[in-house]
Amino acid sequence: MTGQLEGKVALVSGAARGQGRSHAVRMAEEGADIIAFDLCDQISSIQYPMATPDDLQETVAAVEATGRRIVARQADVRALDSVRAVVADGVAEFGRLDVIAANAGIASFAKNTWSITEDEWDDMIGVNLSGVWRTVAAAVPAMIDAGNGGSIVLTGSTGGLRGISMIAHYVAAKHGLVGLMRTLMNELAPHNIRVNVIHPTGVQTPMITNDYMGEFLGEYPDYAKYFVNALPVENIQPVDISNAIVYLSSEAGRYVTGVELPVDAGMSQRV
Repeated sequence: MTGQLEGKVALVSGAARGQGRSHAVRMAEEGADIIAFDLCDQISSIQYPMATPDDLQETVAAVEATGRRIVARQADVRALDSVRAVVADGVAEFGRLDVIAANAGIASFAKNTWSITEDEWDDMIGVNLSGVWRTVAAAVPAMIDAGNGGSIVLTGSTGGLRGISMIAHYVAAKHGLVGLMRTLMNELAPHNIRVNVIHPTGVQTPMITNDYMGEFLGEYPDYAKYFVNALPVENIQPVDISNAIVYLSSEAGRYVTGVELPVDAGMSQRV
């Protein structure tokens, strides 16, 4: 099936690389025009290299190669006015908004919960939870005004399904997304807007494939046991999450709302 999102407009946060780029390109392949944004800068508490402006331009080129249009901006999910400006530019260009893929996220580790620094905690919550709220807060009015219904997909994690040592700030943020989704689902159902969370296992992106992650696992080799999938695959690919977003945002998923969808190779149920 092709053209599942024909004529729609999708907003993607964290679109410069990794899952975000995949989501933008995959939805463009299905006919959507894209509004994309990313910080494209470093956050001081994050120990791996984050996306750059050049990365965002690569996303632009990849979307345009599908024949669809894209409005791309540098913007910080920790700044509501900045996200509102992105949405305004995109809606002015395309005239509507149908899909929100709230994908922007960061990762970091600490020896235990009480050794997380204030900056690490605040940055994690600011991006992975409050940043999702800001993305939705900035974009939902345009979606309601368009009057076409729509789909909001929040990027959760298997860390939103269980407690995992050494990432309490990440786990807290991802659990928080579930509560946000459940409330939004009830508030937006009268507008025929569906809201769901996808919980990925490890995804092969620069957020987890980097020297910082390698050094951490070298120091704590037993930690890898928390991330073993049931299916025989170490990490899944970004497109596996993108395909789920396409489904949830297409006609095929028109009555799916309020769902936590694990795309996790069985990790969350592994015994």
